[in-house]
Amino acid sequence: MPLQQTLRHQHTAFQNFFSGRSRHPRFKSRKCRQSAHYTRSAFRMRGGSLVLAKMTTPLQFTWSFGDVDVTELAPTMVVVSREPDGRWYVSFAVESARTTPAPVANHAIGVDLGLTNFLVTSDGVRVANPRLLTRKARNLARYQRRLARCRAGSNNRLKAKAKVARAHRKIRNARQDFLHRTSTRLVRSADVIAIEDLNVRGMMRNRRLSHAIGDAGWGEFRRQLEYKCQRAGRTLVVVDRWFPSSKTCSQCGHLLAEMKLSARHWTCPGCRARHDRDLNAAKNILAAGRAVTRDVSGDACGADVRRQGTPLPQSAAKQGPDAVRLGA
Repeated sequence: MPLQQTLRHQHTAFQNFFSGRSRHPRFKSRKCRQSAHYTRSAFRMRGGSLVLAKMTTPLQFTWSFGDVDVTELAPTMVVVSREPDGRWYVSFAVESARTTPAPVANHAIGVDLGLTNFLVTSDGVRVANPRLLTRKARNLARYQRRLARCRAGSNNRLKAKAKVARAHRKIRNARQDFLHRTSTRLVRSADVIAIEDLNVRGMMRNRRLSHAIGDAGWGEFRRQLEYKCQRAGRTLVVVDRWFPSSKTCSQCGHLLAEMKLSARHWTCPGCRARHDRDLNAAKNILAAGRAVTRDVSGDACGADVRRQGTPLPQSAAKQGPDAVRLGA
């Protein structure tokens, strides 16, 4: 059954490639993450014990969710995987009941992502960037030097490689924990969340900032916000990436011709208001998100901003007031 399921996944991958929905399928090396998918006919689970096909004894595993009784599970699929550090995992796919929406918060919030601060909200809340990869870079470099000194094919090289993989796993898990905590806190605190559509893939081409951008995990943070907002009944508004949120005054709407990235504070020439760059951008993103939610509920099409989804298409012709350019 796992071999048949692998062929089905390969067939789907080639269909997506030839239809233009994805890139060419890549070869999965045995040195990377390995997985086997078991459907209903290839496993048996009774009383909390799991027996896979061609196995006579139950598979011993440690359950990670204390609020769920493993004996009551009725999984539709079981995935057994092995990580590069040598750890084995078993995942269950189950049909869950429809979740209830979160209680109404009567609050809207704008979020500006950055590197100095991971995010700044329109309420003035700042979440520091943990810089997990930078903090662990010294230990990771030491393990990689030891790996480079080992002879290819030796047992010591396998052990050193496992240590490098474990170091990466700790960084990955810490980043995931930080992103989950931050995104959950935002979803619980606001009914409408407005964020900017960042071109993360394009910004990763910058050699000076690619390391810090990859360590921040902006793309994963947006993905978590999308599915958590959908599950909690919240509204996620994605503002057009070309919206000048940092250069627009949040009080009078004056738009600067240009502003350097090093300028963290600036004074508006129109109303003489003193602005913090990130806080001002978050306020403008919130204003654009509110304008778009009004346009969606009214007559305007709101083409430049849409709820959830992948990168935005080209702007369509607007049928109502401009929802992005404030004070222009």
